[in-house]
Amino acid sequence: MPLQRWYAAKGVTPRLRIIATLESRQGDSGITTYFVIDEGPIEPVLYQVPVVAHSSPVAELEHALIGTVGDEWLYDAPHDPYFATALLRAIAERAPVIGQGASAQGESLATPGRVIHARVLSGEQSNTSIICEVEGAAVPFVIAKVFRVLHHGENPDVTTQAALTAAGSRRVPASFGFITATWPDPGRGDGYATGHLAFVQEFLPGLEDAWRVALVAAAASEDFTARAFDLGIATAEVHATLATAMPTIEPGEIEISDSTASMRARLDLAAAEVPAVGAHAERIHALYDAIESLHWPLLQRIHGDYHLGQVLDANDRGWVLLDFEGEPLRPMVERSRADVPLRDVAGMLRSFDYVAGALAHGAPAIDARQWSSAARNAFLDGYISGTGVDLRADRALLDAFEIDKAVYEAVYESRNRPTWLGIPLAAIERLVERSAS
Repeated sequence: MPLQRWYAAKGVTPRLRIIATLESRQGDSGITTYFVIDEGPIEPVLYQVPVVAHSSPVAELEHALIGTVGDEWLYDAPHDPYFATALLRAIAERAPVIGQGASAQGESLATPGRVIHARVLSGEQSNTSIICEVEGAAVPFVIAKVFRVLHHGENPDVTTQAALTAAGSRRVPASFGFITATWPDPGRGDGYATGHLAFVQEFLPGLEDAWRVALVAAAASEDFTARAFDLGIATAEVHATLATAMPTIEPGEIEISDSTASMRARLDLAAAEVPAVGAHAERIHALYDAIESLHWPLLQRIHGDYHLGQVLDANDRGWVLLDFEGEPLRPMVERSRADVPLRDVAGMLRSFDYVAGALAHGAPAIDARQWSSAARNAFLDGYISGTGVDLRADRALLDAFEIDKAVYEAVYESRNRPTWLGIPLAAIERLVERSAS
């Protein structure tokens, strides 16, 4: 396990213990899903480890061989089409799976089809995704996302996209279903936890993400304002659908105070770690004070980690949004809370800024600041057009969320890419100057 990309506690000596299993068998093959807790890290981590057993070696799976036990060959299950077939069947049939100490249940939103061919998507870190060519479904390809690290509570990537699909949105890949499990958790009152094991949705092959599309356009000084405007429209459309498909909350004093307290905590951390951020801390705190008395929009489910890399250019279908899992470093329960949609808007504004920043650090360096400014304004125009709400009327609120994102970026860049630190610092300085004028 510690050698796998999805293993979360790199550099820590593992202390692994199996706490439950799920079992399914057909003919000479069987699948055992192990719930493995690693008590090596300070915060224990629970993993899902599906293993397929065959009565004879499978040449095509040699790269995924774990070992042999008795007369059985054990393989990392997601690499075996047999596992993908069983996963889609469990969802389609809404079948229960029982094991030792754990149980699971498939839930179907639409028929995911029958697997013709399956392969694991390379390069992922925290999950394992299986691309399946299928027949008998409304689409030719689906992607089964297997969550390796498990958490109690709903996974917003599952529930948000399922809600958007159920509401008829074409701005996200269609959801087909998911698997929910219950496993032992002595830290909970009833002794059990419940969460998502896997999720199946439409796969859109051969498409470029908006980051790549924008980067190429900016490098060539191609006008991107119409496309940025459309992205603003798409974002507003998804927010509007989520506001009707999932609960909303009228922000009161407590909700606003909690949000600004989180901003202040991030700022204080960044100011202590990045002196250039600390130089603006007093004026940023003043801005946070000021926005507490402004009108805040309804709190609702949002994307939570929104940037150009989370959007696909789906040609005639327009922009399609992906990966509603939220910020990876936030606890799962926080990612499912209603939040301010301006957080997504600010995230995308920062992403356009990073296009110019990335090109400035290229060889040769390209000055795309005017391109970025035009794209940012066009995206904001599109979002305002889609919502009918003039965000520029109370620009301080949006600026505060963008500063909050830039403060987070400053810490990240300081730790990982110091030469890029100037990108968020320039944004902080620009936004602080505007708030003071």
